[in-house]
Parts: sequence; C-alpha cells; structure tokens
Amino acid sequence: MGTREDLLIAAKQCLAERGYARTTVRDIVAASGANLAAINYHFGTRDNLLNQAMLESTAAAVTRILDSLPDDDATDPGERLNSFWHKLIDSFTADRPLWVANVESMAQALHSPALRAETGAAQEQARAGLSHDLGADNPAIGALLQTLIGGLLVQYLIDPDHAPSPTDLTTGLSALAALTTGSPTRIDDGTAAVPPEQ
Repeated sequence: MGTREDLLIAAKQCLAERGYARTTVRDIVAASGANLAAINYHFGTRDNLLNQAMLESTAAAVTRILDSLPDDDATDPGERLNSFWHKLIDSFTADRPLWVANVESMAQALHSPALRAETGAAQEQARAGLSHDLGADNPAIGALLQTLIGGLLVQYLIDPDHAPSPTDLTTGLSALAALTTGSPTRIDDGTAAVPPEQ
C-alpha cells in the first residue's frame, strides 16, 4: 500500500473511533504514520480526506448488507426488502460510530461546495445501486429507498427505542402503495396525468 491508502485507512479508523467532527489532522497523522504534508499532497484538506473515507466506509457497509441478502431468485422482492431493513437496522447498532460520522459528514457538506458536490454524486450512485439491488432497476424505487434510509438513520441515532421497525416500514410502504394505486401519476413535466378510464 502507498501513503494515500495508508491515510484513507487511518481516516476510516479515526472516523469509527472519534466521529467526523472530532477527528483532527494530528489524529490521522498519528494513526497513519504519514505527515501533514502527505494529507495536503494527496487530498488537499482534512475534510476532503475524511469525506473520501466516509463515502468509502458507508458504501462498504451498505454493500456488505446487500451482499448478505438472499439471491433474487431465492425469495420474493418483498421478503428481500424486509431482510434488507432488518440488516440495515442491525448495522445502525453494530456500526453506530460509522453512521454517526456519516450524519456529521453530511452536516459538513452543507458548508463546502466541493464536499456537497462529492456527496451528491455519491448519493446519485447510491440511488442507482439500491434501484438495481432492490428495485429491478427502477430509479423511483432507488430514490424512495435512499430517502427512507436517511430518515430512518437519523431516527435510530436519536431515539432507537421509538424508531420504526422493519415491519413498520414494510407495512407502511404497502399501505402507501395501496393509497396511490389508480391515483394520478406524475409525468416528465411534473403535471398530473390521470389514468384512462377502464
């Protein structure tokens, strides 16, 4: 491994141990054995390094969850989604420092156009990945799932005892689908198109 990879590993370790806001350049230098100049050379700033480490750590956590799900042909899509909710919520507890750092990094992105752009690109990739892995390549499903995951994460970090359960989520999605069946649907220009009468 090279210095860049050493810095990323150290940054991921610091994120897990200290969180985003409390990780300093000195922490990363001490954990990596590199020097301050190396951070500047490879990443430009501490925030760029931490953001890259955060994106990679989060992507790896979600990939582990998706890889652990039953194969598509082994279960119905509803059961696969239910299994995903269970494993994701378990990860919120088992990998809590990672998810706390994830939320902290989003707050930092609000103040940095570069970090905001990088996070936005990662969110777009996440929507596509979720769409592919859980929604039969339907972009709307990927967008809905990512939105639900973000809200669910915040609720579990703040008040896990009262956050929705996997059953609550599955039941709620089913009820929402039933409510919207036969309703006007949005078309490309944002207007409502009423389904033709039967």
